[in-house]
Amino acid sequence: MAEIIGSVKEGILEQANSAITTTNKTKVGTSELGKDAFLQLLVCQMQNQDPLNPSTDTEFVSQLATFSQLEELQNLTAATDKSQAFNLVGKDVILTTTDSNGKTTYVSGTVDFVNMSKLKAKLSVNGDLYDLDQLYTVVDNNYIIEQGRPKVPNKVNFEFDADKPSDLTFEVNLGEGETVANQVAVIINNLILDSKHVTLDGNKVTISKDILSSLPNGEYKPAVVFNDSLYTTISDQVHVKVVNSEATSMPSGDGNTESGGDNGSGDNDNSNPTEDALV
Repeated sequence: MAEIIGSVKEGILEQANSAITTTNKTKVGTSELGKDAFLQLLVCQMQNQDPLNPSTDTEFVSQLATFSQLEELQNLTAATDKSQAFNLVGKDVILTTTDSNGKTTYVSGTVDFVNMSKLKAKLSVNGDLYDLDQLYTVVDNNYIIEQGRPKVPNKVNFEFDADKPSDLTFEVNLGEGETVANQVAVIINNLILDSKHVTLDGNKVTISKDILSSLPNGEYKPAVVFNDSLYTTISDQVHVKVVNSEATSMPSGDGNTESGGDNGSGDNDNSNPTEDALV
């Protein structure tokens, strides 16, 4: 004859406690209830129900249907997490970590691979594994490249007075990461200025007053070309207005032509004058 009432220890049915313990052993470190756990709990409930007021089969079927829906939702969530994790491989991400004092720090890097640990997806970043719920931001690779490219951070409006000539100096950002530059070239009206007229000192570029004195009156927008891997060109940040100049035409760009060369020679047909000026 089946046991109707189970033994009680410290106010807990031993059979129910045994079923839950078995479940925890089956899914270590989780609070998920699987089919086996539900069946054990159902049997325990049936064995320990009040014989004077037993549960009906309809109630058991209703519980089974509810549990089945919950299990399907858990499976769907797990599948979605896996798909999301696998799609992050090769992406640049930012993750959050919290220490024992509750302080939150941010870790950035590229997802190398996804590790399925105890049916839970973990992201490998910088040699460490992180839970998917620690994900803070996914960063587009092009965004990182654009952020690291060289630039002229501030607009420059310069008036060059030929009667009181002075050098033009402005700040630049030489970039970071894979797009760092260490040289610059300046182009005015499609002519590359000779390197002796353009100097880079730290993060400051100086255009010599000697070359500016040879410009006719007018307004110019010098283009600044960096020698990073993308040869970033900034053409809308520097504006120069020349006044009181006696020059009548633009000087030849020393970096754009080769003196004494034969126009019929093909030696430099494939050369890039901008790259040559940056070498």
